[in-house]
Amino acid sequence: MRAVKAFLLVLCCLAVSDAWSCDEGTGMYNATQVDAGQGAVIVRDTSGYVYFLIGSSWHRMSSTEFNHASIGPAGLWATSNSGNKVYKYIAGNFRIVTSGQAMQQVDAGGNGQVVGVYTENNYCLRSTSASAYSGSGSLTWTSLSKSMTYISCGPYGCWGVIKTDQIFFTRNMSPTSCDPSEWSEIDGAAVMVEVGTDGKVFVVNRTGMIWERTGITASTPQGTGWNHISVCLKVKHVSYDLGTMWVVTDIGLLLKCKR
Repeated sequence: MRAVKAFLLVLCCLAVSDAWSCDEGTGMYNATQVDAGQGAVIVRDTSGYVYFLIGSSWHRMSSTEFNHASIGPAGLWATSNSGNKVYKYIAGNFRIVTSGQAMQQVDAGGNGQVVGVYTENNYCLRSTSASAYSGSGSLTWTSLSKSMTYISCGPYGCWGVIKTDQIFFTRNMSPTSCDPSEWSEIDGAAVMVEVGTDGKVFVVNRTGMIWERTGITASTPQGTGWNHISVCLKVKHVSYDLGTMWVVTDIGLLLKCKR
């Protein structure tokens, strides 16, 4: 199966647009989700196991099966396949948040806060609570005002998509209070969105195409347009950090792409 997937990739000639070039040499052939932040990369495979990239090797972090994982300024957080329980990686182990909000998707890439989705309701954990949590005690999650199916935050604000694929942005999400400014609809359509720790924004739409938001600056955090990144295989998930775009294809290949 690995040989077949690699062959399909060779047929594509690794060609992407906008001067991006991709390499399959990651050694991961059954990926379903990827997240990158602050120089670290994690992957979740089709069995739900989370792997951490050390050098050129992947190391499984736990025997727990997860449905989503995220790494960033708030640390490494994940949600389990069983009961959508929230976990934080502490001192070499995933520790369950024994009294807290259930989540289906979680994002740790903001300015220290953690945000997530549970049955289209959105929640935020203050940065002070997220950083201080050491595996004991309860956490208080703040309910956000917009019903999303996927949410991700960065230095200039938070982005989310709703079940009808519309994209929304809020300029400021206070990490200490989890108080968002008003949500504004952004042109375009997507099923997932990821914000890099430098503020770059990438989305994947329902047909498996990647788009990058252009024109993002501190003064124009919502950006000005979209640039299509043409990858030769249908895309399932994308993440970005430190100049590298990580792409999960619908056949489980993990691609490492650079401009």
